[in-house]
Amino acid sequence: MFFYPHVGELGSAYLQVMLVAGIGLILPFVVNRSSTVHRVALFVVSIVLALRYAFWRITDTLAPVGLTIDFAASGALLLLEMVALVGSLSAFVIMMRVRDRSPEADEHAAWWGEHEPRVAILIATYNEELDVLARTIIGAKSLRHVNKEVLVLDDGRRDWLRDYCAAQAVRYMRRPDNKGSKAGNINHALARLAEDEVVPDFVAVLDADFVPHRGFISRTLALFHDPEVGLVQTPQHFFNADPIQHNLGVARSYPDEQRFFFDHMQASRDAWGIAFCCGTSSVCRWTALQDLGGLPTESVTEDFMLTLALQNIGWRSVYLAEPLTEGLAPEGLKEYVTQRARWCLGLMQIARSSMGPFARNNLRLRDRWSVIDSVFYWMTTFPFRVAAIVFPLLYWFFNITVVDARLPDVITYFGTFYLWIIVVLNLLSRGMVVPILNDVSQLIGAIPISRAAFTGLLRPHGHPFSVTAKGGDRSRIVVQWRMMAPFAIMLTLTLVGLCLGIVSDRFSYNDAGDGKWVVLFWTGYNAVVLAVTVIACVELPRRERHIADAPERALFESEDGAHEVWLTSLTADTARVRGRRYPPTTRGVLEIAEVGAVESYVISETRDGARVQLLPNEAQREALFVKFYAEGAEPGVANVRLSAMMSDLARRLSFSSR
Repeated sequence: MFFYPHVGELGSAYLQVMLVAGIGLILPFVVNRSSTVHRVALFVVSIVLALRYAFWRITDTLAPVGLTIDFAASGALLLLEMVALVGSLSAFVIMMRVRDRSPEADEHAAWWGEHEPRVAILIATYNEELDVLARTIIGAKSLRHVNKEVLVLDDGRRDWLRDYCAAQAVRYMRRPDNKGSKAGNINHALARLAEDEVVPDFVAVLDADFVPHRGFISRTLALFHDPEVGLVQTPQHFFNADPIQHNLGVARSYPDEQRFFFDHMQASRDAWGIAFCCGTSSVCRWTALQDLGGLPTESVTEDFMLTLALQNIGWRSVYLAEPLTEGLAPEGLKEYVTQRARWCLGLMQIARSSMGPFARNNLRLRDRWSVIDSVFYWMTTFPFRVAAIVFPLLYWFFNITVVDARLPDVITYFGTFYLWIIVVLNLLSRGMVVPILNDVSQLIGAIPISRAAFTGLLRPHGHPFSVTAKGGDRSRIVVQWRMMAPFAIMLTLTLVGLCLGIVSDRFSYNDAGDGKWVVLFWTGYNAVVLAVTVIACVELPRRERHIADAPERALFESEDGAHEVWLTSLTADTARVRGRRYPPTTRGVLEIAEVGAVESYVISETRDGARVQLLPNEAQREALFVKFYAEGAEPGVANVRLSAMMSDLARRLSFSSR
């Protein structure tokens, strides 16, 4: 380590961390996020610091070699950490490049000339409610692309949905069984489409809860100007908060958990030519699907496998990082964890399939690397997150040395590496990496995801397909006791161990390097992460909410005359108006842009206006759906608003009313 004699070892360690922090303050003014040269330089430094840290961990932090519990525990933690570090190094290499295809889409807009390509829009559904399906169907019908056909693929075989589709003039399909789950449902539709007199040129796929923006088709089709492109994937955005955002009260200041992947990692993967299909919000060339013979069914994540299967026969997949669809994020923690465990299981199935990285196929080396990178993510990130919580307890309760390290060395090797990674990732992702919240989002599903990773790799088939539930009653507080229990137990043990270690040497000693000093901070950090995780397991009530980026003008006409008001909140059934107060039960008509004159009455008076109950007719309700979901920019929060996030978290953790 670097040593500055006039400040001592500990001071020298702190100076190195301060140096990294100082460089981090300068980097935003000199780094071009889209420059490959700049990104390579940042991640080369990251890799050097990571290898430096790994060398130190391997050579200088293990318990003394021998047939002891200390050495076994210390070695097990090191092994988990080093495997996780390999996954991180792979991610660093991927993020060295980034690609933005929006200029390409601009350049090749309407490349097909006067005759629009025919597009089949497939909406696969199983058990979703009408409220969920209606907005997707209406959004698909409202696409600006004229030469299209909307098809609803009903694996639930519901007569009421068949009747609704007839009323909406969209095509309805059902099949006699559910073989192959979602992939089988889509393959059945493709076979039926192949029988039509005029087959589509392209096929768009939407989940039952994803509404396309009106330019979804035209923007994605622009990238098919390249005859080698078989599939175009777009990001998934969400018009509601995911469970962690919602339960921690940070939905307006902290992005949803998938933003980093869709806004940054996929764009970097695309630069390497390894962006992959994520199912919904994608468009595929008809001839590519016919060459392939339909979607593969060897994995429950048929979307990722579709990318590999297409590449295997010579078709490329590309990524357009534009907000062209928005959907419903899992609203409950059970659904949230089930979804991610299914993704993990599916990836393990792919690794063991004919498209696996070591199978005999025509995949490029980079495609095999892509699969291996994903396997490392699922198999190392989540088990290591659990290990990071459990291993300090071995020290506090059993005096088992897990890290034999001196405090100055920990700061020098780990502190500089960790701070540099946080600086670089936040610089390139515009502040999306928040340590404690990132840990919570990984920890909350770590146990079932880890189980899915290892069972899927050892026994890839024979697992039931779990559909992510949508909609349902979210009007009351629900405590997920079974999910909370392991975290509450670990939090209790962590706090007890921390107290014992502080007040007594009965259960822990100073024989692991700087002993308590090293593990103390680690344990304190774990206590905070676990406490926030426990709070996140308390699911708060939800209500539908659509808030415009800026208030808009509206006209409210009642018996007192017509008056302009500000429309500041709007849902399918209610609105909040400001600028003029109205007594309850006042009836009138609210003129809303792009919707029309909607019959209304005042529910309650507010300090500066009123809350209004809307009574839209069917056409107006459809117009509201289009206004909410198919128009405008991306929903939700794109970047962390640090001060607002801290305020939101403080309010939630203090249990004060919002």
